[in-house]
Amino acid sequence: MKSINKIIDKKIDHFIWALIGNGFFLLILGVLIVWTDFMLRLLMGLIAIVVAYVFFYGAYKLFVIKKHLDKIIKF
Repeated sequence: MKSINKIIDKKIDHFIWALIGNGFFLLILGVLIVWTDFMLRLLMGLIAIVVAYVFFYGAYKLFVIKKHLDKIIKF
């Protein structure tokens, strides 16, 4: 049972750090948009890309956790 807890804990920690990194990136871009209209258009495009990335990354991480659980618990 400790093996399951370690694997899930490690994957969740990695996911949390990835979200913090993305949040920091968006914070920097949010500060930059106050200066020009070009930055606003750039920010809107980057937000769409970052949201798509978060969805793909979240799906990948859930797939990896499912794969580990399937390896440990044979369904």
